Amino acid sequence: MQAAPTGGGRSSFAVSGASYDRFMGRYSARLAPAFADFAGIDGPMRVLDVGCGPGALTTVLAARAGLEGLSAVDPAEGFVEVCRTRVPGADVQVGAAESLPFADGSFDAALSQLVVSFMRDAAAGVGEMRRVVRTGGLVAFSMWAAGEMEMLGIFWAAAAAVQGEAGQSGDAKLPYRTREELQGLADGAGLEDVRTELLPVTMEYEGFDDFWIPLQTAAGPVGAFYSSLNDAGQERLHDECRRRLGDPAGPFTLSASAWAIRGRP
Repeated sequence: MQAAPTGGGRSSFAVSGASYDRFMGRYSARLAPAFADFAGIDGPMRVLDVGCGPGALTTVLAARAGLEGLSAVDPAEGFVEVCRTRVPGADVQVGAAESLPFADGSFDAALSQLVVSFMRDAAAGVGEMRRVVRTGGLVAFSMWAAGEMEMLGIFWAAAAAVQGEAGQSGDAKLPYRTREELQGLADGAGLEDVRTELLPVTMEYEGFDDFWIPLQTAAGPVGAFYSSLNDAGQERLHDECRRRLGDPAGPFTLSASAWAIRGRP
């Protein structure tokens, strides 16, 4: 992990599993079954979850592929502990995508959900996924499509309205949010038979507080930006988010779509 970050880095992911779940984990759990379908995970196989977080995808992989050959890694120790609790019997380790602690060809498949934008060196991370998968196996990764994730779009539009250019330093600058960028990672890793698909999800919110409160302790650039504001700035951000949502008085639904890409070593 000595290379300069090509993605958003992982330094802002020191949040609890519960905080992550309320913010992004709820979306991860919705996306995971569709991503596993796309990757063709169905039946016993040796599978690795790279950047597992608190275990949204790991849980789905355990149900489909079994625990015997299931491993997961994440650089955040807190997330690893939560994932171990949620998926007992899986081999869950602290580790970085850029230096996976497994021998060549150890797995039939390696998946990474909503992670490549935050790897310190995404090309190295995908290259490591290819290395630990047997020839003819499968490597798959996904990331929210640029402009297709309403929750993040509303937050960062509000941030820009409150802070100008300083509020555009998060989501808009994350790499690997387009089909072409993800295709480039796959090509750079030497994957073959590459396929892509846009995977849609929706998320129901009970009301504005269900949207707003998780943002205050969010992981990644969202939480970092919120924490950088003083009390007045946070209040202005709150009001602008509410305005952009149409000042909801009750439940509402937001949509998101993720690019998924898969290929074979």
